[in-house]
Parts: sequence; C-alpha cells; structure tokens
Amino acid sequence: MKTGVLQDLSELLGPRLVTAAADLRAHGQSESWFPETPPDAVAYPETTDEVSRLVAICARHGCPVVAWGAGTSLEGHALAFGGGVAVDFARMNRVLEVRPGDMQAVVQPGITREALNADLRATGLMFPVDPGANASIGGMAATRASGTTTVRYGTMRDNVLALEVVLADGRVIRTGSGARKSAAGYDLTGLFVGSEGTLGLITELTLRLHGQPEATSAAVCAFPDFAAAVEAVIATVQSGIPMARIEFVDEEIARIFNAEAGTGFPELPHLMVEFHGSDAGAAEDARRFGEIAESYGALGFDWATTTEDRNRLWRMRHGAYRSCIASRPGCMGMVTDICVPISRLAEAVAETRADIVELGLDGPILGHVGDGNFHAILLLERDNPDELARAKDLTRRLADRAIRLGGTITGEHGVGLGKKGLMALEHGGAWDVMARIKRALDPDDILNPGKVVEVSR
Repeated sequence: MKTGVLQDLSELLGPRLVTAAADLRAHGQSESWFPETPPDAVAYPETTDEVSRLVAICARHGCPVVAWGAGTSLEGHALAFGGGVAVDFARMNRVLEVRPGDMQAVVQPGITREALNADLRATGLMFPVDPGANASIGGMAATRASGTTTVRYGTMRDNVLALEVVLADGRVIRTGSGARKSAAGYDLTGLFVGSEGTLGLITELTLRLHGQPEATSAAVCAFPDFAAAVEAVIATVQSGIPMARIEFVDEEIARIFNAEAGTGFPELPHLMVEFHGSDAGAAEDARRFGEIAESYGALGFDWATTTEDRNRLWRMRHGAYRSCIASRPGCMGMVTDICVPISRLAEAVAETRADIVELGLDGPILGHVGDGNFHAILLLERDNPDELARAKDLTRRLADRAIRLGGTITGEHGVGLGKKGLMALEHGGAWDVMARIKRALDPDDILNPGKVVEVSR
C-alpha cells in the first residue's frame, strides 16, 4: 500500500487502523481451501460517516476495500487477493431500533444472527434466516445467505427491506423503506443483497422479523435410499404441510454422527425435520408428516420432545462440516453447493455420488432438501495438488449438472472468487450486464476486486 493512504486512514481512525501481523493473518483466512491472503491493513470503523470517509480516501488512492463480517464465507468472498484494506464491521454491531408493530428491526451490519435473536427474545419476535454459522447480518445480506429455515421463511432476499450503503466514491445512499411493498423505481435493495461487497459497503439494514413459534416439533428418521426421502418431501410439500426445516444427510454423515456423538443412527440416508406453530398445529403437522414418511419406507423415527433434544439435533446438523473434517484428521474441506428443482434433486445427488466414487474422493453429502440445495463436503489432503485438481473437476461437473437440470451453480454460498469462472456457464450474456453494473458503480474497481464479475483494473 502507498504510504499516503495509510497516513490518511490513520488520521481518520487512529489505533483502529491496524497493521499488526496477527490481525492481518486473521483477516487473510477463510472457511475454505484458499491459501492465506492477508490484507495490508485492517480498519475498524464505528459509524457510517467513518466508513464513508474511509472509502473516499481509498478511492483517491486507488486502494482496494474489502468488507469483513464474521469470516465464515466459503468461496473466498472476503479475502483481499489484491491487497488493500479489510473493513471489519465488528464495532458496528448494535440493534438500532425494534419496531414490534411492524415486525421489523434496524441493525448495524456487524451484529451476528445469534446476538440479534438474543436481543429479540423478550419481544416475541425472531430473525429466522439460519445459514448454520454464526454469521454477521451484513455478511449474510451481502452473500444473499439462506440455510436450514429457507423452506418456510425464505432467504435474505426475502427478509431485507431496506439498506444504507456506502458507494465506491464514499457517497451514502438509502435503498428501500419500512413499507411492505413499493413500485417506486428499480429495486436497489435487491441489487445490493447478494452483491458480495463489490458494489457498496452495507452499513445499516432494515429486517423483516417473524413471530417466535408457540410450539416446535422436530424429528429425525432414516430412509432406505435418498430417492425415497425426496419423494416423501415432495409429497409433504404438495400436501400443504408447512415445514420449518427439512434437512438431508447421507449414510456417510450418519456414520460420522454415530462415531462422534454416539447417536445410533441406522447407516442410511436421513431426514431431519422441524415444524413451527401452535401446540396443536405443530403436533398435527408432525403427525401428518410421519404418516407420509412411513408410506415411503421411513424407519427409526426419533422425535425430539424437549428443547434440549431439539437443540442437540440442530447443533449436530450445524456441526456436520466440522464433524466431517474431524473424521479425516489433517484434511481441509472444499464444500460444493448447487441448487436444482426439487423434482430433479434425487437424480442430481445420485449422479454426484457416482462422480465422487469415480474421482476417488471422500465427499459426504448433505443439504436443504426442501428447496433442492445440497452440498458435498470434499475432504482433501493438504498439499496434495492431484486431489485438489480432482475436487475442482467435480465442482465443474456439478455446475454443468445444475444447469442441465434447470438449476443454479450456487444456491447459497455465493460466487466470490471460487465460482467466478462458472458464472458465464449459468448467465451467458447476462454476466456481462452484471459487469457493466459493476463498472457503473465502481469504475476504478476498488470494492472487493476480482470477485463475482470480470472487470479489468
């Protein structure tokens, strides 16, 4: 970095501009296979005005700016591959306002989803989007995150009403409003949700909240094969039963759970389900699902009847990635992510399992069966370029498969750098339109350069 930009940023932030090696290393790592890529400096702003002035300084000097939330992304989204400043929003982590009558909250980007829900507990409201990791709300919006509850509550796209955003020249704009709908011009909120920090830095969000359920019912059950599990899910959806979560893990993950947690699951594909509603409603939904599942060969129903049992079930599901990594000591993970129409899901999983076997990879499969999104957790030996090359071959096959089956190359992980090379496959000429939007809003390509679209600096 040029001395001038460091000096100007130091005058603005004082000790909250950090160049210590430990901080740089912490902001140069991710949850994926990418090598450590430290930024040149880390900034810790506390207000939107500071973010605005910070970005304006970087714009004058042509210095890259990369937003940083909790660092849990999987496609290299927040890594400073081109150097520059990582803007860490950890100090902008407050709930600014809760509007119970409107079922809305206004928050800063650095607050995590767990901290937000802890703050909301006494209001009877909740923010439902659950990607598994305790991600920051700003990062979740930037990557258009979803997760286990999408089947009922939708993704971040459905739950962000308005934003405050700092543009590449330091200007601050507001998009959307507290109204439930609008026909006033382009949907700029939708543009920035999912833009991965390439178009602007999110400094405030207005969120849609939902009522905390009166009762919750959860269960796990095995199926003779994955096709039977998918058919049971399709029948459940067609029956109008409102599922809050419906997750799939394959027989390999069932084995891993047994070894790690002593669960005693049959070594078969499993569904994990949850229903929200009134005491009578949740119980009735669970009963009807049980009848449908049994008609498709489900066995070994284990109902989580207490809060502790339900929490244990979902901690196990959320911890599946870590459990898989631990099952092969010393390995690193590459997590795939495609989404297809649910009617093609069994076909997609079967073909993917065959590819994993053909390529000689270790790759347990799990996913959000209710919306057709699944992942293979590829367990790779570190410093083994041949295994990494085979894993990259698999990700290309998965992308081809997703498009052939009418789906998308990523249902929730996003693009970052990891899937940028696959974007033309899905979008064709529309990918160039995205690049034109990027050039219009960030002509000098300082905001998270090298991600999502192809733009020459």
